[in-house]
Amino acid sequence: MAPKEPSRVIETTTEARQGESGPSVLALLMVSTGLAVLIMGVIWFVWFRV
Repeated sequence: MAPKEPSRVIETTTEARQGESGPSVLALLMVSTGLAVLIMGVIWFVWFRV
């Protein structure tokens, strides 16, 4: 655990970098957003088809 001072937390370099998000997070976000748009488009097409 990082030592605490009265106004800040001191972390090592490794601890500070643990929250870094890599390209896999971006890919997951893009794929999930694309699938959501695709599903909504299919639902809209089926629901409002004349």
